[in-house]
Amino acid sequence: MASIAPIFRKAYLSLFCGVSLYILALVALTNPWLQRHVLYAHKLQSPAWWSDINKPEQFGFAKNQITPFNFTTPDRETIYAWHVMPLGLYAKHESEILKQPSGCAEDISRMTTFRLLRDTPNSLLIINFHGNAGTVAQGWRTDSYRSLSDGSTSNIHILTIDYRGYGLSTGFPTESGLIIDGIAAVDWAINVAKIPTSRIVILGQSLGTAVTAGVVEHYAREGVNFAGVVLVAGFTSLSNLLPNYSIGGVLPLLAPLKAHPALWHLFQSHLADKWQSATRIANFVRLSKRVRLFIIHSNDDHEIPWSNAEGLFIAAANATTNGGMDVSLIERMKARATVHMGNGAFISTWKTGGNKIIREQIVAYGHHSRILTYATVSLAVLKAFGLDAGESFPP
Repeated sequence: MASIAPIFRKAYLSLFCGVSLYILALVALTNPWLQRHVLYAHKLQSPAWWSDINKPEQFGFAKNQITPFNFTTPDRETIYAWHVMPLGLYAKHESEILKQPSGCAEDISRMTTFRLLRDTPNSLLIINFHGNAGTVAQGWRTDSYRSLSDGSTSNIHILTIDYRGYGLSTGFPTESGLIIDGIAAVDWAINVAKIPTSRIVILGQSLGTAVTAGVVEHYAREGVNFAGVVLVAGFTSLSNLLPNYSIGGVLPLLAPLKAHPALWHLFQSHLADKWQSATRIANFVRLSKRVRLFIIHSNDDHEIPWSNAEGLFIAAANATTNGGMDVSLIERMKARATVHMGNGAFISTWKTGGNKIIREQIVAYGHHSRILTYATVSLAVLKAFGLDAGESFPP
């Protein structure tokens, strides 16, 4: 009978090599440049590798329904953006829109689509901040624009951007840089497109919820209120997220560190970007005079656990009170204002007399990105715009 000792030696050697490579990878990830490449995944641009995002009709849109263009940030980065027209409005002006030049607009103010956004008194605008990796044309994003820009209303436009370092935008992504990009997008909407903030909804998904939190906190400090804020598949902070995050929903890269708190704290101390979204959302709620905040997450999100939505809700609800409340009390009050819908789905509503309303909705299905195309997100936008005849927040 053959000796099993060589088998054990090979197993131990394989284990040793695997652990060594894992430790080396962790050490490498303490380098800010490499860390940010992994975190933001901005070089993963499928389908842009073989598609021209300046031709949005490749993704199922009508000719010139989307106008690609660029704007410049205060620190001189060039940000690539799409203006998505609602199909109903496009249908009314199709012959004129077809005459405008296609591709990336050199001067968007000369485009018919832009003039319809700026000059129509009841134009509504969603400013969309996408998640990490890819471009404005990545994955489910293009389908979500069709869902959000509801053709029947004819007046909900979308502005969606590629952050610095993504797609055709210049620069390299950092936490402060992405927030600058988001603020610049809102400034463009206010000062160039002339859309009042009462007709703007800020929507973010995944990483985009962290950008959204930074942007709305900035404007809350300036006393600016929006029609609504929608957070889809968000997280409370990067340090809370990473030990539980699974790449693609299948690879929990940093999960082993949960068993070694000292090692995790050491790694955490080397995070270049923090993304303290719960703190920023709390500041936004505390500083704003009017809040319509929607927190949406899927129960079957295998990348970011839906417990993050709970954390964001508690932080936001706590910020509506003077001096804060005990979490257990918030949870008891929340339970009284929760409607359960089966399969783990529910809606919780938090209202204050000061015109601040927060709604958390956990849906049974939708995974991490596909949820963007679901009715739940589109309904949140419609409710934020007040297009629901007063049914925004049931008791």
